[in-house]
Amino acid sequence: MKRIFITFVAGLLAVGSARAEVLTLEQCRQMALENNKAIRMASAEKQAAYYQRKSAFTNYLPKISAAGGYMFTSDEISLLNDEQKQTLPHIGDGISASAQQLGAALAANPQLAPLLQGLQAPMGAAVKGLQTQLNGVGQSLVDALTTDTRNAAAITLQLTQPIYMGGKIIAYNKIAKLAEQAADDKMEMARRQALVEVDETYWQIVALTAKKELAESYLKLVNELDANVNAMIQEGVATRADGLSVKIKANQAEVAVIQVNNGLSLLKMLLCQLIGLEESTQLTLADENMLDNIMAETNSYASDESWRQNRPELRALGRSAEVFHQKERLALSETMPTVALTGGYSWITPGLFNGFENKFRGLWNVGVVVKVPILTWGDRVYKVKAARANTQVARLKLEETTEKIQLQIAQSRNTLEESRSRLVACESARTVADENLRMATLGMNEGVIPVINVNEAQTAWLSARSELIAAQIDLKLAHVHLQSALGLIK
Repeated sequence: MKRIFITFVAGLLAVGSARAEVLTLEQCRQMALENNKAIRMASAEKQAAYYQRKSAFTNYLPKISAAGGYMFTSDEISLLNDEQKQTLPHIGDGISASAQQLGAALAANPQLAPLLQGLQAPMGAAVKGLQTQLNGVGQSLVDALTTDTRNAAAITLQLTQPIYMGGKIIAYNKIAKLAEQAADDKMEMARRQALVEVDETYWQIVALTAKKELAESYLKLVNELDANVNAMIQEGVATRADGLSVKIKANQAEVAVIQVNNGLSLLKMLLCQLIGLEESTQLTLADENMLDNIMAETNSYASDESWRQNRPELRALGRSAEVFHQKERLALSETMPTVALTGGYSWITPGLFNGFENKFRGLWNVGVVVKVPILTWGDRVYKVKAARANTQVARLKLEETTEKIQLQIAQSRNTLEESRSRLVACESARTVADENLRMATLGMNEGVIPVINVNEAQTAWLSARSELIAAQIDLKLAHVHLQSALGLIK
């Protein structure tokens, strides 16, 4: 059972160590860029701006649209009234009656009666034929004028080509292009912010790891002193007060170790969140024991004006000012006439091109549309002035931001130099504290220095080394912040 338990524990330790990941700063940066949600959102906004620019370009091209409609009405449009519709199909009946009256009048004359007897049959047939023909003409006229407009439909295919829009289309395209470039700047700002956050968290973990080792070393040192003092108390060369003071320091050292472990755990959880790993992932950083090389890795950088091109914030603000300038042109275009060429083809039923026809007939059209603003009560002029004021605000904001960045760069340079000086001073203080502790411990062992002096020397040793770690990491972070201010973080 003992062997099985040992094997099980060893397996757990092997699994735990296999899950631990050793990451360099560059690996953390790359993982952060791949998993940062702000960068993803900025990338999506850039894609949207790209399609908006494509959409704006289509305003140069002719637009073709189709429209159709159908309508049913309860009554048709009639060009004849009801009486005419009844009369026209019987228009020949009047001729027949007139012919009969004429024949009766002629038959009453004795001299013409013999002649009419021979002509009665042919004339009757002729009148009957004329009656039928006239009735047919009347009926065809009624049929021709029956419109049947209860079912009406139309289909139109229309083309519109802008010729002159007062500069509106050009301004829209420039704004869309600037918006796409601004979206690219926003994504670059999100990338750099993610890198700064990763760098800060990475080096804070390195510093806290060093402080953890320091706290554990101090705890070990105090425990050794506690054991020595207890032995001295037994021999009668130290007092119980000395033992209690050392015991207090030992308790404080244990609390400090717990606090450092908790802080380190939280920082590693934060780093896991930034780089897209599970918060429970065990991390080990490649630079955890590289703090002593920080001085050689940093520099002050030349004092030049390249930061004006390197900072995406300034580029974005410059483009914002240009966007407002183009909005001035948009407002100004509202005061200009517009000209567009139109053309199309339409199909209509019922048609009126060859009388009334209940079938689709087509026709084409070409025209020019001109729109000239005449009276707007100053509305467009006010819009132009408002756009100019907004442009001035954007330019002033660019100037203000430029001045703030200049101040940020100057402060970052001063902080870097101060951190260098502080690091040199802390290294000297550490050397002195190490020597003092060595001498105090030696003196206590020889019985010429009291325990309280050793206790104070240990506290000073802890403080000096803690200050050195803080100075080292402050120098590294000052380097990161200066890079960020100069726009060199990529």
